[in-house]
Amino acid sequence: MIGLGLIGGSLLRAAAASGRTAWGAAVSEVDADAASRAGFDVTTDVEAALHRAAAEDAMVVLAVPLPAVEDLLRLVNQHASHCLLTDVTSVKAPVLDAVRRRVPYTRYVGGHPMAGTSKSGWLAGDASLFQGAAWVVAVEEDTDLEAWAEVAKLVLDVGAHVVPLPAESHDEAVARISHLPHLLAAILATIGAEGGPLAMSLAAGSYRDGTRVAGSNPQLVRAMTEGNRDALLPIVDEALGRLGAARGSLASTGGLAATINAGYEGAQALAASLDVERAGVRISLAAPDARQGLIALGERGGRITGLSDGIATGEVQ
Repeated sequence: MIGLGLIGGSLLRAAAASGRTAWGAAVSEVDADAASRAGFDVTTDVEAALHRAAAEDAMVVLAVPLPAVEDLLRLVNQHASHCLLTDVTSVKAPVLDAVRRRVPYTRYVGGHPMAGTSKSGWLAGDASLFQGAAWVVAVEEDTDLEAWAEVAKLVLDVGAHVVPLPAESHDEAVARISHLPHLLAAILATIGAEGGPLAMSLAAGSYRDGTRVAGSNPQLVRAMTEGNRDALLPIVDEALGRLGAARGSLASTGGLAATINAGYEGAQALAASLDVERAGVRISLAAPDARQGLIALGERGGRITGLSDGIATGEVQ
């Protein structure tokens, strides 16, 4: 595990709790010291950790912000280029591109757990963070499915379920349900604060809920939103169009029914997705069309919940 912040630290805890041999490295002496004091095998020497991974043919997990990925991949290429490589970065296409340029011969399977809090650092971590969470395990045309299965097994071991998707589909989806919400929360928090002490004294549940993620580490938020620029820009345009339509309706007729009703229906769609009946599926990873089958499952909102003897079992709406 390279990186011991909220996600990396939680994954180190969860992997160890599942019975796996796991160790980590972080450039942050604060995080490394805290993890060591908690009894985990960690170091601040990233190169030494990668050497160990190479010697033990271990899986390397990159748990660092997107801006740090390029430099870290140079070290991976020098010290552990033949290890299975995955990551937990919240944007997938830029990481995939960087891997293909920096470590072109490594077995790489991108990943992104849809779990987290507004806190950061080792002390924010929790071994149970991934229980029941969706975790994208990327599938591209050239993905080695044996490597994919190894990463998927780690995900299942720590309590999450696997959503197989190509990088492009992942980035468009998270632009809608993660990155745009961060931008809207930042704007809402700014507008509320500009109301001064009176506005803050009256702020209650709706304001707190709408601004929760604005309390996230600004550098991390910038990394994921700016890193997903290509996918996020058209989603921001879509949001601006809807805000413009709402303003036009309010100014001309005084009515906001279309906006409010559409939002209510959107919220109901989330609630309905949690209760929908799902059909069981089985995908043989040895089948010629296995990659297409995995992608089709993920893009229909499906998930993999088990993996045994080369058969992925799961559910789809």
